[in-house]
Amino acid sequence: MKILEKSPKITADLLYKAEASTGEGAIWHPGRNTLFWVDIEGKTLYEYFPKRRECYRRQFDKMVTTVVPETENSVIVALQNEIIRLNLETGDTDSLAFIDDKNGTLRCNDGKCDPQGRLWIGTMVLDAPPGTAALYTLLPDGKLKQQRDGITISNGLGWSKDQRYFFYIDTPTQKMERYLYNPETADIIEDGVVVEIPKCMGSPDGMTIDAAGNLWVALWNGFGVHCYHPATGELLMRVELPVPNVTSCAFGGEELDTLYITTARSGLSTEELDKYPLSGSLFVCKPFEV
Repeated sequence: MKILEKSPKITADLLYKAEASTGEGAIWHPGRNTLFWVDIEGKTLYEYFPKRRECYRRQFDKMVTTVVPETENSVIVALQNEIIRLNLETGDTDSLAFIDDKNGTLRCNDGKCDPQGRLWIGTMVLDAPPGTAALYTLLPDGKLKQQRDGITISNGLGWSKDQRYFFYIDTPTQKMERYLYNPETADIIEDGVVVEIPKCMGSPDGMTIDAAGNLWVALWNGFGVHCYHPATGELLMRVELPVPNVTSCAFGGEELDTLYITTARSGLSTEELDKYPLSGSLFVCKPFEV
């Protein structure tokens, strides 16, 4: 990994104070001009309305791990072992697919839609041995296509603007991997490692990509978000937060120039929570104003 000597360093500001156990899955809904994110262990789906500076919560009876926009009035949600459609107006749900949770030892984790609108969803190990989770694609016919196995904690994922590459994170590897991507078939072929992050800088979690193709990665136990060049692995920018466990990030706002960042309280001791009381909250910054 290369670090540019003059790589900017900025600080994210608190946007919404929450106590999310595992805040995750930030994503902008362009049809509603709102930000969605989840609290996995809190079984909560959040929707933040920037213009009103209000936040709406929806509770589930299972862990909720991923949310992606579908229409102005609906989103697709991954629960612990099921993918559903949620009508935001009525609260009605439709089941789309079930994920094999290996008798409760796994759960869904991070996910996103590819440029063709197919949902990609990964799983993560709970009590099972490492390497027993997987990454799937939900196809239009409702079938699940396994893309990778041997995963431990499936996390950040994204696609290059030209649709040539798919980027992926299995957190314990400390790596952001690159794959050749076939937009017609959704097939991926391993194509190398973009960057391997030293453990002392945190572990890579959620990820997003800006208009220039750079990779923005949230760092668990890393107090921030790092921006990397997708070809050279150069560290281009650092966003610092006043909490250790940074989990996901997404660009939003009318100009898509606002970076929203989720965080978690999970894994912190009572003493650490006293030291970092904003853990679990939603943060924000505008990195392109630097």
